[in-house]
Amino acid sequence: MATTVSATETHSALASAVAEAVLACPGVAGLRGGRFGDIATYLPGRRIDGVRLRPDGVTIGLAVHFGQSVFAVSAAVRLVVRDVIGDVPVDVAVDDVVAA
Repeated sequence: MATTVSATETHSALASAVAEAVLACPGVAGLRGGRFGDIATYLPGRRIDGVRLRPDGVTIGLAVHFGQSVFAVSAAVRLVVRDVIGDVPVDVAVDDVVAA
């Protein structure tokens, strides 16, 4: 019997994969939901802060480690997100710098 995967499960897996890839980027201190918590993927029973999947692209909210180039970390994040999702617009919002 074939197993079907729901759109919610696919959305959840994609958001989780993006979050994991971003957190593995050098210089990334963590994911952040933004000032109003609007950079998030809402799923049944949980949410993934710092990753918002949109029909026209992705928004990533994050904090970087002190001493890291915000521009270099943002560029690295864009690359890994595109590796996971494909060639889509990736907006990166850095809202904090964290001491190492």
